[in-house]
Amino acid sequence: MSDELFVFVTTATSDDAAGIAGALVSERLAACVNILGPIESVYRWEGEVKRDRESLMIIKTTAKRYPELELRIKELHSYSTPEVVALKIERGSEDYLTWLRASTEEEGEIAR
Repeated sequence: MSDELFVFVTTATSDDAAGIAGALVSERLAACVNILGPIESVYRWEGEVKRDRESLMIIKTTAKRYPELELRIKELHSYSTPEVVALKIERGSEDYLTWLRASTEEEGEIAR
């Protein structure tokens, strides 16, 4: 079992996703962000069923960095209630997980 996470976030446009992704990786809150889309989202909002085209970010981070990551997404996101959902990575290549951890360490932090 590992301490790394996939975090799913949808955005209104791929440009919005690219801006958020760049900030998260630059600030070492995420090791990597994949941007998929457009996707079609069907959801209930303010009592109505809505349908929109969105982009989906798959963010790789650690449980340690998650609280800051969530706050930063909320600061940067255009939605009043952005989707921010984290799933624990149960297993993965140890080389990849080591890279992920190292890529999200704060400056000056010693690698595991």
